[in-house]
Amino acid sequence: ALAPGQPAGDGAADGTPAAAPARERAAFAARLPDVAIDRRADNPVARLAAQLESAALRTLVVAESPGRRETLAQLLADNGLALPQVDDWAAFAEGEAHSALAVGPLHDGFTLPAPGLAVVTEAELFVGTVRRTRRGLRESQTDVDSIIRDLSELKVGDPVVHAQHGIGRYEGLVTMDLGDGPTEFLHLGYAGDAKLYVPVSQLHVIGRYSGASPDDAPLHQLGSGQWEKARARAARRARDAAAELLNLYARRAARTGHAFGFAAHDYEAFADGFPFEETPDQLAAIHAVIQDMVAGKPMDRLVCGDVGFGKTEVALRAAWVAVADGRQVALLAPTTLLAEQHFQTFCDRFAELPVKLVELSRFRSAKETRQAVADINAGRVDIVIGTHKLLSSELAFPRLGLVIVDEEHRFGVRQKEALKALRAEVDVLTLTATPIPRTLAMSLEGIRDFSVIATAPQRRLAIKTFVRRESDGTIREALLRELKRGGQAYFLHNEVETIENRRARLAELVPEARIAIAHGQMPERELERVMRDFHQQRFNVLLCTTIIETGIDVPAANTIVIHRADRFGLAQLHQLRGRVGRSHHQAYAYLLGPDDSALTRDATKRLDAIQAMEELGSGFYLAMHDLEIRGAGEVLGESQSGDMQEVGFALYTEMLDEAVRALKSGREPDLSAPLAATTEIKLHVPALLPADYCPDVHERLALYKRMAHCATRDTLDALREELVDRFGKLPDPARALLDTHRLRIASQRLGIARIDASGEAIVVQFVPNPPIDPAAIIRFVQSRRDVRLAGPDRLRFTLATADLAARVQRIGEILVGLGGKEAAP
Repeated sequence: ALAPGQPAGDGAADGTPAAAPARERAAFAARLPDVAIDRRADNPVARLAAQLESAALRTLVVAESPGRRETLAQLLADNGLALPQVDDWAAFAEGEAHSALAVGPLHDGFTLPAPGLAVVTEAELFVGTVRRTRRGLRESQTDVDSIIRDLSELKVGDPVVHAQHGIGRYEGLVTMDLGDGPTEFLHLGYAGDAKLYVPVSQLHVIGRYSGASPDDAPLHQLGSGQWEKARARAARRARDAAAELLNLYARRAARTGHAFGFAAHDYEAFADGFPFEETPDQLAAIHAVIQDMVAGKPMDRLVCGDVGFGKTEVALRAAWVAVADGRQVALLAPTTLLAEQHFQTFCDRFAELPVKLVELSRFRSAKETRQAVADINAGRVDIVIGTHKLLSSELAFPRLGLVIVDEEHRFGVRQKEALKALRAEVDVLTLTATPIPRTLAMSLEGIRDFSVIATAPQRRLAIKTFVRRESDGTIREALLRELKRGGQAYFLHNEVETIENRRARLAELVPEARIAIAHGQMPERELERVMRDFHQQRFNVLLCTTIIETGIDVPAANTIVIHRADRFGLAQLHQLRGRVGRSHHQAYAYLLGPDDSALTRDATKRLDAIQAMEELGSGFYLAMHDLEIRGAGEVLGESQSGDMQEVGFALYTEMLDEAVRALKSGREPDLSAPLAATTEIKLHVPALLPADYCPDVHERLALYKRMAHCATRDTLDALREELVDRFGKLPDPARALLDTHRLRIASQRLGIARIDASGEAIVVQFVPNPPIDPAAIIRFVQSRRDVRLAGPDRLRFTLATADLAARVQRIGEILVGLGGKEAAP
């Protein structure tokens, strides 16, 4: 493919070893060291640079993608080697350049001695593909922190928090020219019609406001001191909460749990029974759970993942680890249907192993239940799956090691605490699709360990969600569309007294339908028979109550119609919607209700949120919306909620994290400056993603925010690669924006508050008490003639820079001079 004019036959014409004898292949291999990469070199890029300069052959370096080519070009430039970029092999072969960069799907390089050309691949340069694969896996895992701070769903009028100026309302993105070329700004509105414009390069000081209803967000008055007082109050409360947290951590650390044994070979054999490929988030959650179990400390981990995203497999792997170590497992499910489904799933996966499983639910007879209780108490049962019967006082687990709570939002705190009290040192694994605000708050604050599964399984499609006024036409259209493609549908009518009347109306409206009824007041065996018949497609419409909310997995059912959807909570709606779309077919959810005038304000917000959040993996976002609509409530104490509401949940969490770090290191948190210093970089050139490069304003906002929260050079490089791969070659303003963030990351470690670099001078301003040795700064100043002290916290460098590249290079040299090679941007 690289040399289309070359014959693919014997290899005699071009020197390739395609069909050469062994002796010739050995001779060919002997020539490879001219351009081959020394994989043991400490700095492969520097090694490549040296080899390219000494190699007799013209050399083409091939990257995996356009984005990787940009990163590779930057790495080579940092090592003093600027390679031109070419579009393809022909352009390089016909050109005069001694070495160049291109893009190609190659794993190994080769040489063509006849024309005197060689190819070196990125995989050779970076020690094969193992490192790249692991890196790609790591990058594809969901970053919970970025979800919390994400601005991609921000709408005009939504409240946001500015770390220095307080809570305002987002009024959109505007482009202005303040003398250095066009720059995009976030337009914020404050109390008294005051306006604030924040450059997109400084979005690290902006966060979403969570913790109270957006309509009730307390807008602050600019310059009034109101925000400083609120922030100081919240910082004091965060310090007290941090002390409580550390006390909680200490008590938990003092408790000794059971350190489970782990046999890797046997575990792999069990894992092979999973018929699907694990998603990156799923693998990360499984790894975290197993690490918790073998660590010897009592586990309390929450796994948040959308319905059908693989939470059950996490529970299965954890149960295997416990059972393999001789411990009992208890799985608590909120409904009999879900308990029955879990029992069947666990029986299938453990069928080849000597593991005894029992189910405790109303589907079992009194005799079966008595026998199961006796076996559990005698230690003859390894895994017990059930509903609230598991909380019965007649159960006494002699060797309980793991408790799994599915859909934890369906249980009260007392029920979960009663289960945990079975054994004080028991490991607890909680599964949920949409955590309740209190649980979410506890997890985000670090009181509970937290894993998110937000990557969708392959071929899964997002469920199309419609909010409609209820009418016969809408119902008939929705059901008939599904029936005509041979599928099944749910009609949810949550009133048992009138469900027969609804059946008669549906039979008249859609005579093509075969309708069955399911609700919680039916006899156990009748309900079980109906659900089995529906699963086997003897009926195509199931008229039901919320008994189907959890646990029903019918791949052929891909439409759900919900009567009076305004009466359900956000988590319930998300769970009900998740009953469909569990295969690769397009699924539909119809949320029916009365006219808008009859809806409450909160009901309208819930329906708007569930309709907007129809993307796969949106359960965590919906939980954040629930947090906003209902508030965080009591986390560690009642008095916190007011301060949390005043500064926003995300900012309060940041304050709490900082206070915990301070107390752990043995110092008192600085209440006068409760947030870490942010670094402002001003390069006096346009720094933005142009509208003709990334046209969608919401996408630009999300990308700006992701750049602002890049904390390492690697994450920023990965984002640069993504931009190039998605939108094409970077325009100059986009390069300037990325350079701004690269310098910000390097400067923040040195305690630099601001860098102002114009064409004539560069001014560096430090934060109070920067984390670098003052003597080192003095030595650096004395070593240069072009620098002087411009105040107690500023250095002014008289340096003329003609363009952005020169400016960035000079700043990089200054940062290295101040902090050593580790500070290089």
